[in-house]
Amino acid sequence: MGHNFRELNVWKNAMTIVEDSYVLSSNLPAEERFSLVSQINRSAISIPSNIAEGSGRTTDKEFAHFLNISLSSAYELETQMILAGRLFKIEVKEIVEKLHELQKMIVGLKNSLDSKNLSNI
Repeated sequence: MGHNFRELNVWKNAMTIVEDSYVLSSNLPAEERFSLVSQINRSAISIPSNIAEGSGRTTDKEFAHFLNISLSSAYELETQMILAGRLFKIEVKEIVEKLHELQKMIVGLKNSLDSKNLSNI
């Protein structure tokens, strides 16, 4: 199978969200460095990392599994962004909108893999 993750728009968009997340989290208070900042960065990195890992798997079913993990991380990051906005009165609307778009893309890719597998039955 083997998808080239570097060519997937979903991976490219996830990488942009990692960059945006790092910029946003760097503006949080220093005392958050080991808590919310760390959580934001880990969740953000997990999204493209799992897309890349899944793309190297041998079956679409395995790829879909890693897309599920990536989607979960995207939801986790969205929650953390909303929390950061509420706690520290910072603007997170743009990154949350990017996350919504990315979540749709991940679901779309996963659905295309699932429907491809159903047509092979």
